[in-house]
Amino acid sequence: MRLHSLIGAALLAASAACLADGVEVGNPSALRNLVPAQQLERQASAEYEQLKRQVAAKKALAPDDYPQVRRLRAIAQRLIPFTGRWNPRAGQWAWEINLIGSKQINAFCMPGGKIAFYTGLLDSLKLSDDEVAMVMGHEIAHALREHARERMAKGELTQLGTTLLGQFIGGGRYTSAFDFGGRLLTLKFSRDDETEADVVGLDLAARAGYDPHAAITLWQKMMAANRGAPPQWLSTHPSGDNRIQEIERRLPEVMPLYDQARRSG
Repeated sequence: MRLHSLIGAALLAASAACLADGVEVGNPSALRNLVPAQQLERQASAEYEQLKRQVAAKKALAPDDYPQVRRLRAIAQRLIPFTGRWNPRAGQWAWEINLIGSKQINAFCMPGGKIAFYTGLLDSLKLSDDEVAMVMGHEIAHALREHARERMAKGELTQLGTTLLGQFIGGGRYTSAFDFGGRLLTLKFSRDDETEADVVGLDLAARAGYDPHAAITLWQKMMAANRGAPPQWLSTHPSGDNRIQEIERRLPEVMPLYDQARRSG
């Protein structure tokens, strides 16, 4: 199911116009501009479709009428109208969300708004709607802040070297230098990226009417699940204690957004 048809341009514009308050995290890295956004989003869409085919072949792709799929898509519908504040391109994305049957404690949002949750995350941690919204907001924030685009650019800088990359840029030929094939689903973000995604995701979820305090209970559950090997979703993330401290520090910035959403809802 594609969600972009459910979110009108007028709603996005109206939402963006009233978002003067909330968290501030600074400007995205200029390095991301070395990677063409449209090319990356096309590649993400292709990888997402390939993943869906592979999962469907194993009968692990939840159908559209599955209750947890309907639940996830309903939460996404509330979050997406507030994405324009963080990335104007989001209004053009073909948003999509699916559920994959797997014990993995994992979720992601690829460039261009391609979201997937794993049943292990929902079932093992018994997440409430508010907690799901915190996870989803976090993953959407990665896409909005174009962390994958930045990671790709930094990787290519390392591989090509500044002199060679300068030649590509100077001649306008750098687009063909970037090889994205198969890398997006395994891309690891920095801890700074993860912290920024937490903060932006908290903002998104609060505006959509989800209680920001759920971010604390979410990470308490994550820490409890982390007794043995860390879940994949936690592999590069800041420690749970540090994460909770940062969330608590940011609560005064987002609670007014949540209160306003509840009053208007």
